[in-house]
Amino acid sequence: MMDLNAVSMAIGRPGTWEILIVVVIIVVLFGPKFLPKLGQTFGDTIRGFKNGLKGDEEEAENTDVNNTEA
Repeated sequence: MMDLNAVSMAIGRPGTWEILIVVVIIVVLFGPKFLPKLGQTFGDTIRGFKNGLKGDEEEAENTDVNNTEA
């Protein structure tokens, strides 16, 4: 089985031209009017994920406090 580091070294990191090509393809596929809505949806998704993680941490702390008080 290949090591993950070996795979990343073989593939390499995306350069400026690769990122530019991906951005151009996204603009062509979705259009410039849809991109702000797509960005907002992506940001809301990330924000919700972070809040969910924070909620899990707070829930775990509350459970620990309740277990030590009993």
